[in-house]
Amino acid sequence: MTPFFEVENLSKNFGGLSAVNNVSFQIGRDEIVGLIGPNGAGKSTLIRCVLGILKPSSGKVRFKGEDITKRRPWTIVDRGIAGTFQVVKPFRRLPIIANVMVACLSPRASRSGEWVKRVEVKARDALEFVGIADLALEPASVLSHGDLKRLEVAKAIATEPELLMLDEPFGGLNPGETDLMARSIQRLHKGGRFGRLHSEGPAMLIVEHKLPELMKMVDRIVVINFGEVIAQGTPEEISKNEQVIKAYTGKEVLIA
Repeated sequence: MTPFFEVENLSKNFGGLSAVNNVSFQIGRDEIVGLIGPNGAGKSTLIRCVLGILKPSSGKVRFKGEDITKRRPWTIVDRGIAGTFQVVKPFRRLPIIANVMVACLSPRASRSGEWVKRVEVKARDALEFVGIADLALEPASVLSHGDLKRLEVAKAIATEPELLMLDEPFGGLNPGETDLMARSIQRLHKGGRFGRLHSEGPAMLIVEHKLPELMKMVDRIVVINFGEVIAQGTPEEISKNEQVIKAYTGKEVLIA
């Protein structure tokens, strides 16, 4: 059977530095997969290679059997993969809803049905989903860091992805905001009530440093260190893996 999503022997070099080295893993259509590793392990570089922001030095990325390696970011979004990033970059002077309306104008989103041609309705629905619809007409500059993270998720889901990649969605959030974000992500994966996602939510790849929170959400975890995969398995398996423990703090502290 053709994997839903597959990274095969992917590498990314910057001059003499190997940021990602021969990484391989798969994601099933119904999975949430965590991608973890110490700071500087190559996680964000890997995500950027998959999303077309960086060009891999070698290897393949396949989505539903199609080779999407080195395709342009907007082409990858149109195929059904969207992502968010650690550093949020909204249009700060535009209303919050306008930020999401931009994503609603993607070719993939505009093909998904007659009702979504009403861009403002769809954008508001995405904001409602992540819990900030009451701020829709405010400029994005008024948002807290936590709400900016939720705005990024709203923009991503507005493109109607089948695979959603989230780079540190809990970064900088307080415990309450983290809990809200986690619940929104899980609800989205289960189908939620957004556009076509009412019956089947997107598969997900989540990069995160808040490991106890991540462990509660994911089906499997891929661990990289110094650009290489050092372990793959369930949260329980990873929490007891000696290589993973050594890569972090030297003791078993991954699950609260």
